[in-house]
Amino acid sequence: MVHVHDPSCAVAHGEPDATAEPAPVRTLVAVFATPLAEYLLRYGADLGYRPVLYEPDAARALDGVPATASPAFDELTDVVLTDHHRDEIGPVLRDILAVPTRWIGIMGSPRHAGPHVQALTDLGVPPAQIARVHRPIGLDIGSRTPPEIAIATLAGLLADRNDRPGGFAFAR
Repeated sequence: MVHVHDPSCAVAHGEPDATAEPAPVRTLVAVFATPLAEYLLRYGADLGYRPVLYEPDAARALDGVPATASPAFDELTDVVLTDHHRDEIGPVLRDILAVPTRWIGIMGSPRHAGPHVQALTDLGVPPAQIARVHRPIGLDIGSRTPPEIAIATLAGLLADRNDRPGGFAFAR
């Protein structure tokens, strides 16, 4: 059997992919200081994201995780709201929807209406803008803990970033 050199196999063995162009650095903004945000940012850094914690309430900052009250957003920014119970989700999302981002999502169960929809509607945000907010987010792998939810969320973001469907449906 002849061994065919597969670039993805080489990368898995720690060899750089000589055929790949350097990818632009993307930013992952975790909104609200939660245990999930901590895992998202930690794992996101390992995946090549520039991790940023956006916490509007300085009193809620995470120990050892620098937070900003005014992150820079652009077309290479993925945003994840990590708490759908915070009173300020409407104003925070409204402001994020007003700036360029690549992707915006909010945590929450698909079994319940997202509270962000009513909060944004009450603030006069048009339905087309509200529809830009993804919910649920991540791959459906039965996640229950913050590390599992972070992995599912990041896997979904990677699939989207790489124009793949995610899950086990592979393009041939």
